Amino acid sequence: MVLEWIMAGLNSLFDPIIYYFGPNKFLAVFVIGAIISFVTTLANKLLVDQDRLMYLQDEMKEFNQEMVEARKTNDPKALAKVQKKQMEFMSLQKEMMLMSFRPMIVTFVPILIVFWWMAQSQLNNIVIQLPSFAYYILLVPIWHMFYHLSPGLSGMVIEWLGWYILAAFGFSFVFRKLMGLKSAGGM
Repeated sequence: MVLEWIMAGLNSLFDPIIYYFGPNKFLAVFVIGAIISFVTTLANKLLVDQDRLMYLQDEMKEFNQEMVEARKTNDPKALAKVQKKQMEFMSLQKEMMLMSFRPMIVTFVPILIVFWWMAQSQLNNIVIQLPSFAYYILLVPIWHMFYHLSPGLSGMVIEWLGWYILAAFGFSFVFRKLMGLKSAGGM
């Protein structure tokens, strides 16, 4: 009953996109990837204190440089000082990790539900033939080690999930730049 209600809601939300593109359903996956990327990036912008995150990252970078210097010089006083600071920086690291988890917790279940819907919908039979250079540059053979093609498919192709991943990564990068977000961990 609940799953039917969720499926009906997602159908009413995304079916207009699918029908708009008609036979080019791969464009619908592209748009859905853009929508989800926008929502997750917006969640990051609204739920993470970017200034505090940058401050914590700078502090961690300074601490790591101090640690490297202390190990290089092998000075017992410097090593003791760094070890003393390490406990303080573990709490900063924990705070940084909690900041990055907040948007993930909010968006994780809705995204899983959308993936489930996409796998059940008419989008699950999308196959995109890639040019050979794109197939190898995008590391698709490595993807296929983890996510296998449907039976009967071979060659330089990706299915809806691979296409979604490409779209989502691309749009996520663009939206992060447009919203002025810095990536956590230097990514």
